[in-house]
Amino acid sequence: MVEIVRTNDLVLIGFLQSLLENANIPVLVADTHISSLEGMIGAFPRRILVPDDHAAQARRLIRDAGHAAELRHG
Repeated sequence: MVEIVRTNDLVLIGFLQSLLENANIPVLVADTHISSLEGMIGAFPRRILVPDDHAAQARRLIRDAGHAAELRHG
């Protein structure tokens, strides 16, 4: 799995998860439980992970949706 986005923005997480799943890209939103434990104050961002072989397609979709600035490099 490759981390492609890390953010505290729950709306963005939901949008990107839907975008990727609609393109049949498996998505794992990590750190949702730790975010709940810390009281949702935003101290721990959530991460969007995709399989290595879907990373390029996922990055392209996110760029095309106008969210290139959210992408993690690496």
